[in-house]
Amino acid sequence: MMLSPDEQESDLPWGQSETETLLDDFSAPCPSVSVSADGEGEARSREEKRRRRRATAKYRSAHATRERIRVVAFNVAFAELRKLLPTLPPDKKLSKIEILRLAICYISYLNHVLDV
Repeated sequence: MMLSPDEQESDLPWGQSETETLLDDFSAPCPSVSVSADGEGEARSREEKRRRRRATAKYRSAHATRERIRVVAFNVAFAELRKLLPTLPPDKKLSKIEILRLAICYISYLNHVLDV
């Protein structure tokens, strides 16, 4: 909390503003209640259900598998792009950003060759 030279530091703990203190008085839990098919009210919000579902081992395992597949596809795409770029020596190891920058330069060069 920034204080201007003409403001005094309040007596509120840990820099709370008066608005925050007033809002704390009204912070009673208010879950969104939905009615299921059998007419029973559910106290859990959608976000809470989503968090619980994501916390399961089955969900985490499936997510990790999807992420591994995505990363492998990403790396294969970079390897294919790398094969198309001329470098000396040809087997030089390049980082992903170097591959992208070299591809940009190579495309610019090819455009220039076509224009001439």
